[in-house]
Amino acid sequence: MRDLDLTSLRLFVAVCDTRNIARAAADASLVGSAVSKRLAQLEAQLGTPLLVRQRHGVEPTPAGESLREHARELLLGAQRIERDMAAYAAGVRGQVRVLATASVMAERLADDVADFLTAPEHAGIRVELEVRASPQVVQGIRDGVASLGICWQSPHGADLRGLGTAPYRQDRLGLVMHAGHPLASAHRLRLADALDWDYVGLPVNSAVQALLVRAAAEIGRHLKYRMIVTDFEAALRVVRTRLAISVIPMEVALPRAAQYGLRVVPLDEPWAERAFALCFRGAGALTPAAQLLLDHLQRCGADGPWHPVDGQAPDRP
Repeated sequence: MRDLDLTSLRLFVAVCDTRNIARAAADASLVGSAVSKRLAQLEAQLGTPLLVRQRHGVEPTPAGESLREHARELLLGAQRIERDMAAYAAGVRGQVRVLATASVMAERLADDVADFLTAPEHAGIRVELEVRASPQVVQGIRDGVASLGICWQSPHGADLRGLGTAPYRQDRLGLVMHAGHPLASAHRLRLADALDWDYVGLPVNSAVQALLVRAAAEIGRHLKYRMIVTDFEAALRVVRTRLAISVIPMEVALPRAAQYGLRVVPLDEPWAERAFALCFRGAGALTPAAQLLLDHLQRCGADGPWHPVDGQAPDRP
């Protein structure tokens, strides 16, 4: 079989959609006889009738219905090729919206995106970052309000089924306290070791908060909160006052520990080391700019889960 002609396929889909050869021909600025000739050649090439001629138009045969679906996919693929090659020829341009959880945003994401944008070949790309809880990140990708999402990847996390995914980075949760706190001399702690103290917590819809509530409930305990704040920076400032302790990703807490006079102790729990995933509706749905950013963030994730900061590296299991 000779290669299928995209123009003939495009005209065939148009005829199926309009159920009228003359109307499809007019929409394509062609005469009806030219379209009919192409359709006849297509039927001869495939060896099966594709259309049934009726008094007031045409109807696709079962083979024609099947070809229409395949043709749509081929035509969409051709459009993506044209779009992507045109973008590369002109220098990739565009805006990429990224939804990410608070943990991801507070850690390395801004740095990773900044590294991407400083490359001369990405001068025409803009990136918009927005913080959302994990379920809202995933829903935003499903709804098409953003190209890329980054959230906690876990059986207890958001439902990523049906989306494309790729690994990003990892972090580890730690107990953060003033350097003069009785627990500050420990090298690692279980959550049960620290449940007698007051905590500063995060909003109930945050991934860290959900983890802590679940973990405490599993051992028949609960956390005692003196204060609830909106983000990690506020939590660290409260801990600095010696009012309470907190559980915060070590990648967030360690860079500020020396400045605030804090001690960060790794949580010795299997759930304390978290993996984050990039999610998207499908590689074929991404614009060239979004695909480039996705590739870059995947490479950043491959760098490794931990970078010691300010000389205080945790004891890893």
